[in-house]
Amino acid sequence: MIEKIKETADYIRSRNIEIPDVAVILGTGLGALVDFISDKIAIPYTELPNFPVSTVEGHSGNLIFGKLGNRPVLAMQGRFHYYEGYSMKEVTFPVRVMRELGIKTLIVSNAAGGMNKEFRVGDIMIITDHINMFPENPLRGKNLDEHGTRFPAMTRAYDPAMISRADAIAERNSIRVMHGVYVGVSGPTFETPAEYEFYRIIGGDAVGMSTVPEVIVANHAGMRVFGVSVITDLGGKDIEEIPTHEEVQKAAAAAQPSMMKIIRELINEID
Repeated sequence: MIEKIKETADYIRSRNIEIPDVAVILGTGLGALVDFISDKIAIPYTELPNFPVSTVEGHSGNLIFGKLGNRPVLAMQGRFHYYEGYSMKEVTFPVRVMRELGIKTLIVSNAAGGMNKEFRVGDIMIITDHINMFPENPLRGKNLDEHGTRFPAMTRAYDPAMISRADAIAERNSIRVMHGVYVGVSGPTFETPAEYEFYRIIGGDAVGMSTVPEVIVANHAGMRVFGVSVITDLGGKDIEEIPTHEEVQKAAAAAQPSMMKIIRELINEID
């Protein structure tokens, strides 16, 4: 695994690209951040040794290097999901490569179904914690000692200082933001009403099929993490609407301008 990670990182370095210390993983319908990146250099996943290839509608497959404002950034345009059939090591391989490149801060975004009764479709939820309901932990197996300790703490998986800064950005821009716990599940089915209720009862506010494996590996590697969800549908025993992938993408696109404003300003304020 280490040899594959180094091979991929070395290939990226061989392209004579300015390597940033901030990376963003863009979720469903949230790819517009790349429109604000200047001096873009795109590397298709198909060109990267050892990289999986995204198969999900709405997810492109490129690493985008460039500048957001005056800040060099790496944007991952299209992520890999456990439900696509990838192993957890494949799902999180890009985060390992980021660490090898020297990324210190990771921002993750996603579309999620809300079960918090205060949430509305289109809300932006800053992730304060997560519950891992995936059937496998991405750190299972031989530990990569070069990247982190065998038993990493997850007490502050989502950086409190970045959460506070994002709250301040939202307030000064009059953007409604919620806080909540993200429940990560394998998918690819949307949840049953009873499952939504179960996840709410155990402490979840929103549920989705990504993010948690990436965040676990980023924490293992010593990165600061900021996570945000767009609430694209609502679920529970009192919700009659049936969610579809198309409706999720539509709701995510509607929330995109506010989401992009928070993330753009947050990136430019990172120490």
